[in-house]
Amino acid sequence: MNVLPTESHTQSSHDAVTIQFDAISEIFRAAQEEGRDRLFEYEVYNLLSRSGAETPPKSILVPRGARSSDDELLALPGEKVVLKIVSPTIIHKTEVGGVRIVKKEPNAIRSAIRKIQYEVPENYAAEIERNVSLAPAKYRGLSGQELIAAISGDIKGVLLVQFMPPDSSSFGNELIVGLRNTREFGMILSAGLGGTDTELYAKRFRKGQAIVAASCELVDGEAFFAMFKKTISYRKLAGLTRGQRRVVTDEQLIECFNSFLEMGRKFSSTNPEADFIIEEMEINPYAFTNFLMVPLDGMCRFSLPGTRKNARPVVKIRNMLHPKKVGIIGVSATRQNFARTILHNMLESGMAREDVFILRDGVDSIDGVKCFPNLESLPEKMDLFVVGVAAKHVPALVNDVVRLDVAQSVMLIPGGLGETADSKEDAARVMAAIDEAHGTDDGGPIFIGANCMGVISRPGKYDTWFIPDEKFPRAKTTEYRRAALISQSGAFMVHRLSQTPALNPAYMLSMGNQTDLTLGDMMKYFKNSDEVDVIAIYAEGFNDLDGLEFCTAVREAVLAGKDVVFYKAGRTPEGKDATSGHTASLAGDYMVCESCVRQAGAIVAQTFTEFQDLFLMAETMADKKVTGNRLAAVSGCGFEAVGIADSIQSDDYKMSLASFSPQSRERIGEVLKAERLDSLVSVHNPLDINAGANDQTHVDMVKILAADENVDAVVIGLGPLGPTTKTLPGSEAFPMESDASVVNMIIETNKTMDKPLVGVVDGGEMFDPMRRTLNANGVLVFPVCDRAVACLAKFIESRLYADVLRQTAQA
Repeated sequence: MNVLPTESHTQSSHDAVTIQFDAISEIFRAAQEEGRDRLFEYEVYNLLSRSGAETPPKSILVPRGARSSDDELLALPGEKVVLKIVSPTIIHKTEVGGVRIVKKEPNAIRSAIRKIQYEVPENYAAEIERNVSLAPAKYRGLSGQELIAAISGDIKGVLLVQFMPPDSSSFGNELIVGLRNTREFGMILSAGLGGTDTELYAKRFRKGQAIVAASCELVDGEAFFAMFKKTISYRKLAGLTRGQRRVVTDEQLIECFNSFLEMGRKFSSTNPEADFIIEEMEINPYAFTNFLMVPLDGMCRFSLPGTRKNARPVVKIRNMLHPKKVGIIGVSATRQNFARTILHNMLESGMAREDVFILRDGVDSIDGVKCFPNLESLPEKMDLFVVGVAAKHVPALVNDVVRLDVAQSVMLIPGGLGETADSKEDAARVMAAIDEAHGTDDGGPIFIGANCMGVISRPGKYDTWFIPDEKFPRAKTTEYRRAALISQSGAFMVHRLSQTPALNPAYMLSMGNQTDLTLGDMMKYFKNSDEVDVIAIYAEGFNDLDGLEFCTAVREAVLAGKDVVFYKAGRTPEGKDATSGHTASLAGDYMVCESCVRQAGAIVAQTFTEFQDLFLMAETMADKKVTGNRLAAVSGCGFEAVGIADSIQSDDYKMSLASFSPQSRERIGEVLKAERLDSLVSVHNPLDINAGANDQTHVDMVKILAADENVDAVVIGLGPLGPTTKTLPGSEAFPMESDASVVNMIIETNKTMDKPLVGVVDGGEMFDPMRRTLNANGVLVFPVCDRAVACLAKFIESRLYADVLRQTAQA
């Protein structure tokens, strides 16, 4: 029989948590030498005792078949003792009767030990036969007595645990804290409502109320605690709900979170010095006794570190985006295939014919561009080589490109590579060849794709998209905004730009399957770019640990003053299946993804419409200053004024209505009196200026409120249907083109404002020209007020959070 004493390492929250990492590694090593990748519960308690956190309960392992004396069985303090089955295959002990509380009497304990060792195998076998998917691999194919015997043979004994009754057994007084090594984001810390119904709470409560999660690399204990304070769990534990009293101090929680974060960083796949990786560690629940955090159950699964891929030479993305020499293969000399459309679009976007090189044997030139028979005949090294051949030819071509070192960057247009079972081996060979090249001194070429539409680089003066001009007209102007749109789906990008023609980014990149270059690589490049202030990303999935690389780069971009807008597809099981089938991506857990990207500082969109709204707002308002979330609202329609007020709060954001200064109230009153509206309008926020308000009145209100030090942003309904406003093109009575129209005056006013201004044009198709004119001239407008407020609120909240991140980084 093994007696397992524990020690306390509790310290003040102002001190660093002391963790005995070497001792914890020895616990893992001992389990590994026994052929296990999971710790037994008593080993988890042993680990916790060396983690610098709270003291776990005392425990005694009674091995199977051991004969224990009365003194040994009575060694634990208290009047009761908890019995827990010990088996490497039984994770959820309660469900199979593997946890029992008995009086601390020798015979009662002996009786319970014997019963639990026989009843648990029978219960677990019955559960497996009801649901075969629950069976561990070693039990599959077994049934009846054979299955029971196999389960029984794996039982190592029974753990006697000190019974520590909680201060309260009411809802919310149990806490779950866990670490999980995710494929995309590395080590994640989570905490929230604990107990046997944890999963139910996570599903039933609103986002962030039951469980919160964060990357161990992006937060510290204080920051994670700030997130946790917003949960129901904290309100219950801190005694902030009716009938509750505090059962744990804030300092204890912060110390616990710090301990888990430190272990998460040490035993992480991102730590090159880690000798073991924590795959999953969970304490569920912590209960609370006399202001002690008591772990009542724990599990831990671990692994050995894996191999790492070679670093990609991200610096060569500049060659890809600003190429001086471009090669292309797959151009047909006789028909308009994809590659020839790409050639046409490249030439039309400004690429000189003498800087383009076509690989086509037996032809001198196509569309005035010289052809070469093979890679060996190219006269110089290409900055960019565009591959427009069928997927079956790609593996051999990639090998030749790498072997001959003919390009700095390669664009793999063809689909089908790695997306079907038959092509996975080809894709694996391609990726292996590329990775090998990255291990050389030069790093070899970088590859974007496969299954991508390519790139539009307005500064680089080229376009490889194969969408015809007739269906997707290219902007003929040389003006563009300092923004980049990065999308794993080329079709998503085309549709968003078609839906929102006011979007005008400098760069548009289709990533495809991320065979080589990843979303994280693109963020690393653009975070340092002096040509981009706004980065928008559509993601379907991240490569291994690239989610963490991505979030780290997002954080650095935000610290550098850039806005980042993000949308993640594949949030539901059905959505995840769809993304896997579309671009061979591996979609991860959405809650973890959203939480990590938000913590990094990005604005996370929930819908396609919200994504394009937020991207356009970030583009349009890149130079606006955000100092707070106090909103001034103006409209000539009562319903719209009320609608704005109703829209300032949701589960995802919160704004407040500004209190107008006395000076603003006086000036507003003067304008209303001059327009004979003072008897119809009450001066308060939101301000309903009446349907009779003319163009000048609308603009005057914006000017007054923009100058108010109590106002941080303005939303105005621009009265398209007003009886006097000039809002129609080509109209004699209501000419939008007039210098005195609300359209032209608000455009000029916005140029003088450093605060965000958002307009609402709530009307039918006849007012589309009004919307287009305003959007094209830097005044962002929406068709309905609630959509305008939601977008503005998310944008402002993100900007304010970015300020907090910058202040923290400078502290």
